[in-house]
Amino acid sequence: MNTTFFKLIMSFSFLVGAASLCNAAEHVTSPDGRIEVTVGVESGRPYYSLYYMKTPVITDSHLGFQLDQEVLGKNMRIVDTHTATKDETWHQLWGEDEYVRNHYNELSVDFQEKSGRQRKMIAVFRVYNDGLGFRLLINRLEKNERYCIQDELTEMALAHDAKAWSIPSNRTEYFEGIYTADLLSKKDTVCTPLTIAFEDSLYLAIHEAALTDYASLNLTPRSQGKGVCLLTALTPWQNGVKVYCEDETATPWRTIILGRNAGELMTSRLMLNLNEPSQYENTSWIEPGRYIGIWWSIHKKQNTWEMGPNHGATTENVKRYIDFAARHGFNGVLAEGWNPGWGQGEQICYLKPYPDFHIEDVCRYALSKGVRFIGHTETWGNAKLLEAQMDSAFAWFQRLGIRVVKTGYVGHLFDGKELAKSQYGIRHYRKVIETAAKYQIMIDNHEPAMPTGLQRTLPNLMTQEGVRGQEYNAWDRRGGNPPSHTVTLPFTRCLAGPTDFTPAIFNFSEVVKGTHPHSTLAKQLAEFVVIYSPLQMAADAIENYEGQPALTFIETCPTTWSKTLVPHAEIGQYVTVARKERGGDNWFVGSMTNEEARQLSLSLDFLDADKKYRAVIYEDGPHADFEHNPMPMTIRQEVVNSQTTLQLKLARSGGAAIRIERMR
Repeated sequence: MNTTFFKLIMSFSFLVGAASLCNAAEHVTSPDGRIEVTVGVESGRPYYSLYYMKTPVITDSHLGFQLDQEVLGKNMRIVDTHTATKDETWHQLWGEDEYVRNHYNELSVDFQEKSGRQRKMIAVFRVYNDGLGFRLLINRLEKNERYCIQDELTEMALAHDAKAWSIPSNRTEYFEGIYTADLLSKKDTVCTPLTIAFEDSLYLAIHEAALTDYASLNLTPRSQGKGVCLLTALTPWQNGVKVYCEDETATPWRTIILGRNAGELMTSRLMLNLNEPSQYENTSWIEPGRYIGIWWSIHKKQNTWEMGPNHGATTENVKRYIDFAARHGFNGVLAEGWNPGWGQGEQICYLKPYPDFHIEDVCRYALSKGVRFIGHTETWGNAKLLEAQMDSAFAWFQRLGIRVVKTGYVGHLFDGKELAKSQYGIRHYRKVIETAAKYQIMIDNHEPAMPTGLQRTLPNLMTQEGVRGQEYNAWDRRGGNPPSHTVTLPFTRCLAGPTDFTPAIFNFSEVVKGTHPHSTLAKQLAEFVVIYSPLQMAADAIENYEGQPALTFIETCPTTWSKTLVPHAEIGQYVTVARKERGGDNWFVGSMTNEEARQLSLSLDFLDADKKYRAVIYEDGPHADFEHNPMPMTIRQEVVNSQTTLQLKLARSGGAAIRIERMR
């Protein structure tokens, strides 16, 4: 063969092959084949799409970044692909399930610019049976090069408009808003998790996982043909920059959970699977538990945070709470307002108490009773102050026997300038959690960034607020939380992770007219099961628990579980959650409804066959009603088994709490 002709054929073959690689779409499916993701390049722009059971969910959606003055995500081609599969089961130190299966198929696609600097961008897709996570990586541009992400150009182009539940990102401090439902096309920029009733038998929850050194995700809906395109809207620094980068940069995982019903969203562990395993070798000091505290009495204006005649955190008062905790099986007592910084003009200090609170004496007394005092560090948004004092304070707390610290950030801006969910705030939160771990201290973070599953990697991050909690039922002049609030949270905020909502209020008296928990007493018990937190606070003042039979349910209710099921789920309407205790055979059930009374049939088919159980049922009593008669509650017992179906009669904004004990 003519050598020149042979070379021409080979060159042409190489060009055809390269062109095919540039234009060919790559595919990856979930292990069960129901979900399919396609990744490719169209007119030089990387894109992906998502199908569920052959039905389009996300149509071609572009990927890329605005870097300083240049776009990374145009004039690109595919230069390499990699695939992988993983199927493992890992043990969760604490949580809603003891064992978590991590089973996915992965596709990694390397994109490179065709000309110019020929920069690379890698897209990694992990597809599970219950959804997918994907992230973008910017390869090192030049050694030690620093650059800025001005915008992330990730899109999620939904095939059609749909009803969604969300809170706005621009008008809600600390994520403490009421989740409202409307068509996506009618919404402004929203926070995640964003929950969508996409079709009758398909629900979506969009969020992120493994947020460690990046800006928090928000989404801006824009109508696009018959569908709605969700545009990424990262939380900026004060100067408008979204993310400062050096060398290689990876986004958090963008997560899309898919469920055939709303309950399947609640039982997905996709977000946890996308976080790295625990980075701690010794975790023996990390323990879930129940606690009480001097908190509700302050919100009800009976006590004060600052020192004075009605100061709550006095030595004598805290010891009363410790005595109560020891009698009733609580392992912690919180007291807010024990240190200077609460009164007018006071300088915050975490290294000394108010004069009427002898912290060393209190901690010794607590330990002698088998209880631990819980520390508190309110910053008022002064993040640098906490960073300056936390090593000394956490070391001191450790010497005192304190194992849990509640952190707080009341104040719209960190250090007077940066948003808490910006990269500035994200870096601070992680620094606090890792510093606390050095001193074997667990963190309950209030006014946080929205959780993203980081508790798998840093399991001393126990629980977080980031929710319109119980305190609004004490003083909110708009009337507190509506009845639908706590039957919406399990499908929205709670999808992000453990939620410190502070349930179990037993006294419905009013300080502000019309403001009290808009629920029955039985629903307050149900919240203790439904709204998950490994550090669960029975939030009322101890005087309101004395002599109350309902307290027996809380005294026995665990805060970490071996298995979680969702028998009933309708967003904003009703929810039932069943959880099995770790290391035992007992189950606990919480069921609750919105302002509509209803009857639910609860099959106990999750119980072991051929075993007998005793169900202790705390339910709304005759004529119970959240507006006019919230207190009536009946307690009854019934022998049950896996063939039993219980009829739950829920009053308006009512509930039921059930303890199911195996009979020996």
